[in-house]
Amino acid sequence: MTSRVATVAFQGIEAVAVDVQAQFLSGQVQFHIVGLPDKAVAESRERVRAALYAIGLGLPGKRLAINLSPADLPKEGSHFDLPIALAVLSALGVIPPDFLNRYVVLGELALDGALMAVAGALPAAIAANGREMGLICPKASGAEAAWAGEDIDILAPDNLIQLINHVKGTQVLSAPKPALAPEPGVLPDLRDIKGQESGKRALEVAAAGGHHLLMVGPPGAGKSMLAQRLPSILPPMDPREMLDVSMVASLGGELKDGRLSRRRPFRSPHHSASMPALVGGGLRAKPGEMALAHHGVLFLDELPEFQPRVLESLRQPLETGETVVARANYHVTYPAQFQLVAAMNPCKCGMAGEPGHTCKKGPRCAADYQARISGPLLDRMDIQIELPAVRIADLTLPPPKETSADVALRVAAARLRQKQRFEKLGMAQLRINAQADGALLEEIAQPDSAGIKLMRDAADAMGLSARGYHRVLRVARTLADLDGREQIARLHIAEALSYRQKLAAFQVAA
Repeated sequence: MTSRVATVAFQGIEAVAVDVQAQFLSGQVQFHIVGLPDKAVAESRERVRAALYAIGLGLPGKRLAINLSPADLPKEGSHFDLPIALAVLSALGVIPPDFLNRYVVLGELALDGALMAVAGALPAAIAANGREMGLICPKASGAEAAWAGEDIDILAPDNLIQLINHVKGTQVLSAPKPALAPEPGVLPDLRDIKGQESGKRALEVAAAGGHHLLMVGPPGAGKSMLAQRLPSILPPMDPREMLDVSMVASLGGELKDGRLSRRRPFRSPHHSASMPALVGGGLRAKPGEMALAHHGVLFLDELPEFQPRVLESLRQPLETGETVVARANYHVTYPAQFQLVAAMNPCKCGMAGEPGHTCKKGPRCAADYQARISGPLLDRMDIQIELPAVRIADLTLPPPKETSADVALRVAAARLRQKQRFEKLGMAQLRINAQADGALLEEIAQPDSAGIKLMRDAADAMGLSARGYHRVLRVARTLADLDGREQIARLHIAEALSYRQKLAAFQVAA
């Protein structure tokens, strides 16, 4: 008799149905797993054998065959331990098959029969709910899985004994409750930054519209400080965004104790990060920094120091909002609607253009250094600003009165206007101006007559590309939203153009 248990394999954030089949056969005593298992799945036979022995059960002297169907789908991860063990228990008659038919199962086994947390409990629970089935998972993953919905039946035992007792009716497992991560400590505040008023303004505009931001300035100008304070002015995620972000974080093993957070992700990889680290992939496909920054911020400090191939890999996700990892043995897609914030020095020594500084290599030092950033990537940066060095006179001034909380109120109000505008147009899936494109952008970002004239003159003078033209319109739309105005004025166009003109003028001067 063949016993069956339902589980899942992960392809990106999609949980693909897998059928675990167990059968005892005559022949040489052997525990064999087939169905394209990876090393972790193949080793589960030792963990399953030891866990069954720990609870007082031994395998009969027969050949045990485990099949993971579909057989042509690669199976990766330790979460196949528990479904294999339950399939064996069902074949032994310990657990009735009709009970297991109602559940999707995943979990890792310890040698003593305890169940340990695994990655992917949340997407697995959502997939199980879509199939009108319950979920059996380790207790450590129960709080995470409970976010899939109130109506899903979730069993989250600590060990195999608890699950067997629940099936036999001698113990009742309580349903896990969804849990939120505790609010982090006080975030860095904009009030800590003295001077750099233009940088603060650019940060507010970027936060209000979700625009990509590039800051160029000498060492110590406050580029990293500004970027680190961006989370303090961003609104918290709504339930849908929180669920989307948590599904990616679950697959990446980033959720602590299965608790979800409303704080937007802020990822800051080192400039030595490899392509798989940023895009995703590897021997076992996992989400990279771009996907882990979904609905949040990806901060790249010392931008030119990243490998050229890594930087160029940003171009497609910035346009499509997703990363695609294609390898010989798998093809997966991860959501990656992130806000890119980058910082760089003007040259290798960092002091090009500063008064009184003369570079030994001359203007070529700055030109070569900035040339590491390709034109197409620069063209995708909505806001490009030059930050001057902070003067000592600024540091001696008292702290500014305006705090991050004050700026956050204006950002939230501007985002609310954007959301309401998109809902009126029947595009509730859009939230911020950075997501608008093409005909929609031209519909919602119509300047007045003076603004149109300025835009035409500036486009010719600055040599704006079609992408650059639309990005200026996006920023101008956000500036008007911050002012509470429906019509884009000449003033908004002028400020939006200044965020692209400064860096271009600086490069020519360098």
